[in-house]
Amino acid sequence: MELKKSPAFTPHLEDELRESLKRCSPETVEAVLGFRQYGNFDGIPVIVLGIIERFLEPDVRHLLREGNDDTRLFEDLGVDSLLMVEIIILVEETLDISIANDELRDIRSVGDIKTYLDYKVKGIPIPKQNKRLTVEEIASVMPHQDPFLFIRESKISLNEAESIYTITGGEFFLEGHFKNNPVFPASILIEALGQLAVLYLIRNEKPEFEQPIDTSKVMFASCDGVRCHRVCRPGDILDLKVKLKRIRYPLVTFEGTITVGDEKAVFAEDITLAFDYES
Repeated sequence: MELKKSPAFTPHLEDELRESLKRCSPETVEAVLGFRQYGNFDGIPVIVLGIIERFLEPDVRHLLREGNDDTRLFEDLGVDSLLMVEIIILVEETLDISIANDELRDIRSVGDIKTYLDYKVKGIPIPKQNKRLTVEEIASVMPHQDPFLFIRESKISLNEAESIYTITGGEFFLEGHFKNNPVFPASILIEALGQLAVLYLIRNEKPEFEQPIDTSKVMFASCDGVRCHRVCRPGDILDLKVKLKRIRYPLVTFEGTITVGDEKAVFAEDITLAFDYES
């Protein structure tokens, strides 16, 4: 579809934008001009990375270039509150938007700010972020129940969900065959990631989902690209994370990881659920 040029874009505005962005990369400048002149949203990720990089110390810029959406603004890139204010001022100026302080409260990563700006410039309501759920709240909405529920306190963000599970050794499946060698089966680890994906699906607020999800119509479809890196035993605390990859009704696909401390335990490239909406 051909993009229509904005009548508000003038040579004077272009000069102002180029001056404001003179310490940004040429790619960033062109992406901003494309957005302001034609409303081209495709360049938003380039704009985000370019503006952040402009304010970073030279010795950490490679972390932004080599990282991904999980790269943390504060811990990994050294962005403090004052630097964040400078970044937001330049974003507001170049994209012609207004950003309220309370909207930034839960932005922690490069992916968070990309998603936030994508919603903001498109005028889409921004979902509440970092929704924390207790195990009681989880049990009230999940089709899985103890002793078959393998997620506990959880946090749901715009594009991902996190949870924990402590292997107690008292799990029903560790009796019998596993009693003398209590190893948490890989199939159950994948089941736990699948349950976390289900929780995200039924408790998210993304506008891409047109209606509330019918929990009775959520089904596991497939899991591909699974790699197990360590054995998990009683006493281990599992940190689970699923990240949304794509939504193509009636399927939704996630990437899943489980870590124990600093060690990666499981990686699943694609966890796919089938779903339907409430009637």
